[in-house]
Amino acid sequence: WARAAIFWGSDRGKEVLKAAFPTAPSSFHTILPPLLVSTGVQCINQPIVRASVTLQNPESNLPNTREAIKFMYRNHGLGGLWHGTSAGILKTVPKYCTAIIIKDYMESVLPVVDPTSPTYNTDVLIRSAAKSMAAGVAGAALTNPFDVIRNEMFKENKSLVDTVKSLQKELGWRFMLRGIGKNMVAVAIPIACTIFFTDALIQLKLKKKRSSLEGAQKQ
Repeated sequence: WARAAIFWGSDRGKEVLKAAFPTAPSSFHTILPPLLVSTGVQCINQPIVRASVTLQNPESNLPNTREAIKFMYRNHGLGGLWHGTSAGILKTVPKYCTAIIIKDYMESVLPVVDPTSPTYNTDVLIRSAAKSMAAGVAGAALTNPFDVIRNEMFKENKSLVDTVKSLQKELGWRFMLRGIGKNMVAVAIPIACTIFFTDALIQLKLKKKRSSLEGAQKQ
């Protein structure tokens, strides 16, 4: 739900800002909505995110997310459920802002599909796939260090500053690349799929609308 909320909220927020502030810079319309929406979503979703990371720990014997949340509450109190929120925001917000900026950039630079082309629908999907992949890879690669920091915070229950110092001491600045391959699978593919299938559904809706209009005109 989080990813869908961020992309929908960002697109909707961009439309609202364009209508309310038509003379504002395009960067304002593009960056502010994902910045606000992704921050809000991350804060709401943080207990579930932390529970899922806890369950992934090989040393954990907790059976499910509910028990993980109970465990964290008993051992660290209510505030413990939101431990790592700062790192989560540092990972989530730049990731989705980057993905949305790249998505909009690719939308503006990719050739517009000729609506009279006999392969119009296929061409639109190919264009969407290129845009989606670029956004997904950029979002995952540029924010991988924040993912490493967040997971380490959850694992060691340390502060943001102490976690960065510990990682830098142990691995040097190479820690920024740790797990980037897995991150490409875990982050880039879902982001790309979300953008692509959203475009595909929009295209399907437009196709049905055109078919209805053509049918009405023939009658």
